[in-house]
Amino acid sequence: MANRIAHLVESIVEATATPYPVDRYLELIDPMITWRTTRAKVIDVRLQTDRSVSLTLRPTRQWKGHSAGQYVEVSTVIDGVRHRRFFSPANAEAHTDALELTVTAHDDGFVSQHLRRNARPGMILGLGFPAGAFTLPSDRPAHAVFLSGGSGITPVLSMLRTLIEEGSQTRATFIHYARTPDDVPYRAELDAIDRTLPHVDVQFHYTRTDEPEHFEPAHLDAIADADGAQVFLCGPPALMAAVRDYADQRGLADRLHTEAFTVDTAPVVDPDQPVTGEISFTKAAVAAANDGRTLLEQAESAGLNPEFGCRMGICFSCTKVRKSGCTRNILTGELDSEPDQHIQICVNAPVGDVEIEV
Repeated sequence: MANRIAHLVESIVEATATPYPVDRYLELIDPMITWRTTRAKVIDVRLQTDRSVSLTLRPTRQWKGHSAGQYVEVSTVIDGVRHRRFFSPANAEAHTDALELTVTAHDDGFVSQHLRRNARPGMILGLGFPAGAFTLPSDRPAHAVFLSGGSGITPVLSMLRTLIEEGSQTRATFIHYARTPDDVPYRAELDAIDRTLPHVDVQFHYTRTDEPEHFEPAHLDAIADADGAQVFLCGPPALMAAVRDYADQRGLADRLHTEAFTVDTAPVVDPDQPVTGEISFTKAAVAAANDGRTLLEQAESAGLNPEFGCRMGICFSCTKVRKSGCTRNILTGELDSEPDQHIQICVNAPVGDVEIEV
């Protein structure tokens, strides 16, 4: 009953604010006063490495916290255009009054580079609700292996911090791959955890030193297969693929939990079905020969700039109408040729001739 009354009050307030949502008026007073929209104010900025920025955020009242390992949509306005990206909080899940994000500024990362250069206390960001099934089980495991590479450190660090704050005696092994020691955010904290907590073992491997250490089975032997350990993996595609192969060979696939920040969009070439056809970008009146890549990549190669967010089929920012033709979802392999359908162009590749409203 209370929820119905609250919804009715919201509807009345929204109606009186026509033609704009009430939050558009409230933000003129204070952007952190919101009726429905979730926002967050940057209250601290740390440059832990040369390629990252760590932001502590104070969210508005709508934020109810996250489960360790989940991701959130973060949006920011750059040159008058709102851009959306997904990041995993690094803080323990019990914290609801603050949120910690560490963003790696990749060379081609438009939003990540903007945040690294321009984030300051007082900056306001849009904030979505947490999502994702890459989480700790409610019954905490007796032994957990956290395996990460690069920016994949944040969700597994959130898991480790959560276990520590709960006082859990879960035996934990934390293995992280980075370019060099200077590329590890939270390295001092992790070193301290390794020294002071006997049930936590922290290991680092560096891939761009004089003696590079990429993943090899010896890094997990007698660890991942011991005591029914649950393995939580997040990192770049090469690391993800290598660990998945390891888990398959060792019979550990049912205990491997994964989260990816990128997807492999390389075209799958079937020698019996060569890539053919032409893509018509109807709004731009541009046509291009199909080369098998996703519609987003081919649109960009044709000089177009369609909106996108995650580039991995999560945020739906790149949804466009496929007027005709057949496309293949690169995540599921499913084919779809129903005309006038909304599709995500970041994870759909054309099969033959395709007309798309871009």
